[in-house]
Amino acid sequence: MQIAILLYDNFTALDAVGPYEVLSRIPGAEVVFTAARPGPVRTDMGSLALTADVPLSEVTAPDVLLVPGGPGTQAQLSDGPTLDWLRSVDAATTWTTSVCSGSLLLAAAGLLTGRRATSHWFCLDDLAALGAVPDTERVVIDGTYATAAGVSAGIDLALTLTGRMAGDEVAQAIQLVIEYDPQPPYDAGSTATAPAHLVTALRANDLILSP
Repeated sequence: MQIAILLYDNFTALDAVGPYEVLSRIPGAEVVFTAARPGPVRTDMGSLALTADVPLSEVTAPDVLLVPGGPGTQAQLSDGPTLDWLRSVDAATTWTTSVCSGSLLLAAAGLLTGRRATSHWFCLDDLAALGAVPDTERVVIDGTYATAAGVSAGIDLALTLTGRMAGDEVAQAIQLVIEYDPQPPYDAGSTATAPAHLVTALRANDLILSP
């Protein structure tokens, strides 16, 4: 089973690495990082790069496609070759998935039109503008499409997919191996629970948390 993770400049690291930590542990899984050109691809923070081992042209029929999000999503929305590749491989996938604003790329490729999908809370209006039906659930499944909310939700997505593809016991075993047992020190992980002034500041870009 081949699992392809798309990389592009300024993606968010955890969007790709979180699901990778889960999906790569499925027995028989082969995870491949792919990009327009092979080589290192920088994340949005600039201090980290992941290596794309193969170009998009050599990944033609993955069983699972995962598209991470990040600030670089915006530039990809008008990238014809990337959108064409998404449409092409989607024709053969068992699952086409995304994390965070990666769902905007799937929507821009026309794959989520009329489908329920989620994204980072900051991007839900953009998702609607691209023809999807926004949902605020952490993981949303509509047919063979599975989308996750922002960043850390990719781990939940990957465990959900693992359960469906390899069974609950395998998913539970992987969860235990990676000791995924979230107990955050703050209850600010969603707009429903975070202090209102933080939500307002982030929406207005008055609080800068990146280089």
